[in-house]
Amino acid sequence: MIRSLHIENYVLIDSLDVSFPEGLVIITGQTGAGKSILLGAISLLLGVKADAGHISDKADTCVVEAEFDAGSDPGIKEILEANDIDWDGENIIVRRVINRSGRSRSFINDIPVQGAVLSSLGGHLVDIHSQHSSLLLMDRKYQLSVLDSFAGLDDTVARCREEWKALVAKEKELEYLKEKARRLSEDYEYEASRYRGLVEAGLKENEIDELEEEQKVLSNAEEIKTILAQVASKRPDADVKETARAISKLEKYVPAISELTGRLESVRIELADIFDEIETRYERTEVSEERLVQVEDRLSLLYGLLKKHNCSTVGELMQIRDRLGDSLSISGSMDDRIADLEAEVSEVRKVYESTCSGLRAARVKAAGKFSAAVCGSLEYLEMERAVFDVQVLDSQPGPSGTDSVLFRFSATGSNPVEVSRCASGGEMSRIMLCLKAMMAGLSGAPALVFDEIDTGVSGSVADKMGEMICSLGQSMQVMAITHLPQVAAKGKAHFVVTKSVGTDGSFVSTLSKVEGNDRVMEIARLLSGSKITPQAVANAESLLNGN
Repeated sequence: MIRSLHIENYVLIDSLDVSFPEGLVIITGQTGAGKSILLGAISLLLGVKADAGHISDKADTCVVEAEFDAGSDPGIKEILEANDIDWDGENIIVRRVINRSGRSRSFINDIPVQGAVLSSLGGHLVDIHSQHSSLLLMDRKYQLSVLDSFAGLDDTVARCREEWKALVAKEKELEYLKEKARRLSEDYEYEASRYRGLVEAGLKENEIDELEEEQKVLSNAEEIKTILAQVASKRPDADVKETARAISKLEKYVPAISELTGRLESVRIELADIFDEIETRYERTEVSEERLVQVEDRLSLLYGLLKKHNCSTVGELMQIRDRLGDSLSISGSMDDRIADLEAEVSEVRKVYESTCSGLRAARVKAAGKFSAAVCGSLEYLEMERAVFDVQVLDSQPGPSGTDSVLFRFSATGSNPVEVSRCASGGEMSRIMLCLKAMMAGLSGAPALVFDEIDTGVSGSVADKMGEMICSLGQSMQVMAITHLPQVAAKGKAHFVVTKSVGTDGSFVSTLSKVEGNDRVMEIARLLSGSKITPQAVANAESLLNGN
């Protein structure tokens, strides 16, 4: 239930603080006084889209806040826990702040939340039936949801929805895999040819650098051997050895000269090593046109592969080779995976179809009881000859199963047809009230708001609609915005919306509770209009005393 409501700078409401009791709460007021504005403010707390037009002309922001007694709805606990919001198990404070840019901020128990969280929570706090909600009777999905709630199938439908999601996901996966297999099949020979070419190339890391170096040697082998031969023929190490031997004879006269002898010996050893290396290189240098052709052919192959695959290194070619190998391996095992997935899809579909079959049986079984319950309520609302029935029809598979529901109605008792094609405005209001009354008892919504659900009815029918709404108020909070005195007289508490001109000339809407004689006069106004007659006052007192 809504315990209290605080509004600042919302359209025509400058400031409002009001507390609401349990039971049936009546809200009346002249046309244009601001009843719809009050409803709009409550709707903001339920996640309705906000815009800058909600802010009064005299302010830059507007604030709507309400305290709710959430009861014991497990869905509320789940939403709050999922969003790390502390809760005492009873009271929830929801606040919405809108600025001039049209952006809004939402809070639950002072914790900032996304609008989607507010919308999700709102469905568990308040059920609003506006003047246009009768259009829901034309919505086949709504009709199905009403029957399911009546039959106690909400948990089964939720399971069916999850099974449908699983089936759709598996089917999409299978479709994707088959398409991938088709593409792989089309490209298989081409990709296999590319792969074979890279495998047969026997790629090695840094091979091009090594081949290019070998090519330089082979291309200049004759010149290299000639130069090496010339150098090798002029070994100076023997002369250095003779020089060292001659100088060593002076050591007996000049002892310090022994250092030179040592240095010459070091030079001789280094020169001997160098010329040994020159001779080795000479012997290893091969003048081979055949090998040069092999190297150049190999380089040509590698350069061609680099260009073909748009690579700059042999390492990149090796990566492409490995990737192609993996892809071709996957292609080879694709048929097995498709077969496995087809079996999984078949199994998931069986589970889904079994649930759909159970839903169909339960819906068909409940349809008769549901129709009888609605007919009984309509008869109470003075539609004695009315016929209301429910047809369960085949439909395309979907989240709610393979059924659709058609509500049929006849006010005269013969040839019922689709309800949206035959019911008048007053009849639609009565049908919707019957449905809301049944659903409220099933869903346990903490608060139910009727916005002129009594449109199009009057007299004793209006009185009985008031009694039905009042009976709902015995087990839950019901707020009824009405123009009918028969309904207004039923309420436990009565609030009046008025519109006046402020000191600055602007219009201001206010909400105030009326009791005693003030309530009598408000009921009398509903009965007679702007000129309240003594007869209207007496009639108002009679209506109130009768309740």
